[in-house]
Amino acid sequence: MLDHYLTIREEGEHEIVIQKSRFICTIARAYSEEEAQGFIAKIKKEHWNATHNCSAYLIGDRSEFQKASDDGEPSGTAGIPMLEVLKKKNLQNVVVLVTRYFGGIKLGAGGLVRAYGSAVSEACHEIGIVERKLATLISFTISYSQLGKFENVLGQKGYSIADKVFTDVVTLSVFVDQDDIEAFLMWMTEVSNGQVHCTLGEKKYYEKDVSQ
Repeated sequence: MLDHYLTIREEGEHEIVIQKSRFICTIARAYSEEEAQGFIAKIKKEHWNATHNCSAYLIGDRSEFQKASDDGEPSGTAGIPMLEVLKKKNLQNVVVLVTRYFGGIKLGAGGLVRAYGSAVSEACHEIGIVERKLATLISFTISYSQLGKFENVLGQKGYSIADKVFTDVVTLSVFVDQDDIEAFLMWMTEVSNGQVHCTLGEKKYYEKDVSQ
């Protein structure tokens, strides 16, 4: 598992129009080739009457699974430019499909490369990109009267609360980066005057928006 990587925030769609041709970019996360191919098949079925449904994906910790399809456009003018946008933005575990409805004006090879690349680039910008970071969940129990204090100090330090469990007490689970665990535990001892006992749990990804 990677310590961190960039990916699309969520599945989404964005459309641009160039010389009367509609370019509809649909993008999503995918964690296997089967998942990516299933997504491509689904979108192709939705746009069965489109002129072209070009696709690309990057999957794996080292982006070891890559594929690009021009779906009838001149070779190298659609799928590869789309794939290159994903690479340039350092995205991983992403599948993208650009549907084209021809508007009657030919764009030429260079125009197609720019159009398909722009469709993907604009979709990424509009839908958003997140960084997924692998962290350890650290849990601790406090009283209800302490909840406000700990929510505030955790927020001030930039820690994200993954879960809250309310019983006769409150159990908080916090995302802590791998290289920050020791410092977090020392800080918690200081903040709680040694009254809070922390338990290390599973490793899990959390996400934060990044500007691209």
